[in-house]
Amino acid sequence: MFSSLAASVWLATSSPVAIELPQHSMLAQVVAAQQAAQLVAPEEGVDEVISAEVTPVDGPTDLAPPEEGEVIEEEGANTEAPDAQAPGTQATATGGDAIVVTGSSEVIGRDPLVELNEASFAITQEVDQALVAPIANAYEDRLPRPIRKGLRNFFRNLLEPVNFINYLLQFKPGKAFETLGRFAINSTVGIGGLIDVAERKPFNLPYRRNGFSNTLGYYGVGHGPFLFIPLVGATTLRDLVGSFLDQSVVPLALGKPFNTPYYAIPAYTVNSLEFRIEFDEKLGQIRESDDPYFAARESYLCNREADIAALKNRPPPRDCSIEALMAEGAPLVGVGADLTPADLAAATDANTPALDTETEAEQTPEPVQPVVPQIIYISEEVVQPLPQS
Repeated sequence: MFSSLAASVWLATSSPVAIELPQHSMLAQVVAAQQAAQLVAPEEGVDEVISAEVTPVDGPTDLAPPEEGEVIEEEGANTEAPDAQAPGTQATATGGDAIVVTGSSEVIGRDPLVELNEASFAITQEVDQALVAPIANAYEDRLPRPIRKGLRNFFRNLLEPVNFINYLLQFKPGKAFETLGRFAINSTVGIGGLIDVAERKPFNLPYRRNGFSNTLGYYGVGHGPFLFIPLVGATTLRDLVGSFLDQSVVPLALGKPFNTPYYAIPAYTVNSLEFRIEFDEKLGQIRESDDPYFAARESYLCNREADIAALKNRPPPRDCSIEALMAEGAPLVGVGADLTPADLAAATDANTPALDTETEAEQTPEPVQPVVPQIIYISEEVVQPLPQS
């Protein structure tokens, strides 16, 4: 027998289905209450919106109201999905005194390519463990540290004009001119940016990463659908467009050799290896989590939300640690779009307490007998003098 929670979750995770339920069933009453409350779109962080229509159907029916204390087996109801139909259309039903529920699951743009992203994520993880991680470890351990830092500083210094432009677009002139000062100092005293002199005393100008994606987010442009692209990794539509603009500034402004593969390939390789080294610990936490893809996606989106909030002088909207993200949004065990109703019911039972199916009479507590206090008799010795003779 379906619980109301199991049927509701199944309705949200499957393709459009039509379920014929008796008017007196618990699920029909729950759905009717949801329809009356007019479901609203979820806030950011919720993957799907559930829409439902509740329509009474006239005509005879062979489903009678349950007798008092009777448990109805929902398996007798018509729970088989009809042929595929367009979302939002109402399914036809055979039967009479029943409620036909037509529901559709609508992805709101957070991760519409989840199946493709998961496949790309799985392949990328295999390539990372077999190839990228060993190369990154060798790059870190065997290449002398001054040479590695010099390469990182050189390519990072070339992106300082991009940081400067975006701070101006965000109306932050102070940080913009600090960034311009860093570029001037490191390009001259720092030997073309090989040495980060600006971050040391007496300048004390720290490196701040910025870009066009941050500017778009600063002015309210949403991150768009999440994407996991081979050789790129986790990103979003907004970040992909912003990164393309960031990488186009130097080649367009300076021309050769910065618009040739002789610059693009080494720059991409060094930046990718440095990123892999910097986030090695977090990548290990993602792999060890219960759902690595979910952890990778939520970690990326959470950190990008924190970046935009920092530009607006606001605190991070949530805790971006892997433990907090998994505890906040871990899905039900075994719940998926490809599960059957029986599997979903079993998964729901594993995550929620069992419903009490006792009758009202059995649930009524027995009257408590009043406790009569024990009577305690207290006697005192009475001494009466004898009469005098």
